[in-house]
Amino acid sequence: MSQRLDYIKASPEGFKAMMGVEGHVKGSVEKQLLHLVKLRASQINGCAFCIDMHWREARADGEGEQRLYSLDAWREAPLYSEKERAALGWTEALTSIASTHAPDEAFAAARAQFSDKELTDLSWAVAAINAWNRIAIGFRVAPKAV
Repeated sequence: MSQRLDYIKASPEGFKAMMGVEGHVKGSVEKQLLHLVKLRASQINGCAFCIDMHWREARADGEGEQRLYSLDAWREAPLYSEKERAALGWTEALTSIASTHAPDEAFAAARAQFSDKELTDLSWAVAAINAWNRIAIGFRVAPKAV
């Protein structure tokens, strides 16, 4: 599989705008939580490039392998805090919004753990990783072999 086009070169303004959102969420969402959210959304979307990148970044920032390996079964794994569970539930609801329609239960769980600003910034993070996934998948961006 080869990359269809260089999206950064094709639209540097769009890339810069997305990096602005990234800068905002990196400054407002806890680093470990942000890693989990980005990785979980990328798993749902099947984005090999983003899964690889966010797995590596999470590990480099000290996230444990057991929590990363168990992420797709976070509901059954006793490895995540209530706050992380709420964020992961909200991430799944927004990532699969066409079928979930962001259910009240997911919102209530997230609302119980996050302030208005925190929940909004978490939602910006989820929106951003979903946009990145669509760009990477659509343009066939592949993980780099190591």
